[in-house]
Amino acid sequence: MEIIKAVLLMLVLGGVIGVLLGIASVKLYVEEDHRVEDVLAMLPGYNCGGCGNPGCAGMAAKLVEGESTIDKCKPCKADAKEAIVAYLREHAA
Repeated sequence: MEIIKAVLLMLVLGGVIGVLLGIASVKLYVEEDHRVEDVLAMLPGYNCGGCGNPGCAGMAAKLVEGESTIDKCKPCKADAKEAIVAYLREHAA
């Protein structure tokens, strides 16, 4: 009888916690900035760190936030740099 009570208690507790997590996931949802992914796709993808960031993802985030400039990315070709600058001007927040 004690085992049945313990199992039922765990089922109820798991259900309550599941509902709370479901509510929290809706209330605390943070929408990501799609521009970072778009700029990341335009970068060369070498993840060399030559720009001072840990990789291209870090560089893309800094570019979107306006904390860095595209000229720090040495492997990026001139036409790609122009495309990134045009994209960021067009999709400024």
